[in-house]
Amino acid sequence: MKASYTYSTKIGEITITEENQKIIEVKLGKADNREIKETKLIKQTYEQIEEYLEEKRTKFTIPISLKGTTFRKKVWEALLTIPYGKTNSYQEIARKIGNPKACRAVGMANHYNPIIIIVPCHRVIGKNGKLVGYGGGLDIKEKLLEIENKAKY
Repeated sequence: MKASYTYSTKIGEITITEENQKIIEVKLGKADNREIKETKLIKQTYEQIEEYLEEKRTKFTIPISLKGTTFRKKVWEALLTIPYGKTNSYQEIARKIGNPKACRAVGMANHYNPIIIIVPCHRVIGKNGKLVGYGGGLDIKEKLLEIENKAKY
């Protein structure tokens, strides 16, 4: 059974969803038509996200389960290899997954990333270095990258 809980953070409301002792979703906004329940894992996830937002955490140590097509999961797994404070272009991610011409498809997979922040789709930028595309809005993407760029690690 799925459980979700919504928290207020410095970047807005975030809903965290757990299923079978793994986090399956972190999204901006409120929970929708799910069991609203704060589990131990959901609370731990929130605490780690808060530490990240306060520049006190660079890695997440919670179990996640990525649900999506094979292609999307490949992209999301590649996102997990981008180091804290660094960025990759959509083209670099396409190369990492062995499909160098799939830049637009990588962009769509990023758009459907179910576990924002933890699976760092905000670290993917245009090949010209510009911030492009983010499901939560470019202002949130910019804030997340600013957090990572000014943290002292």
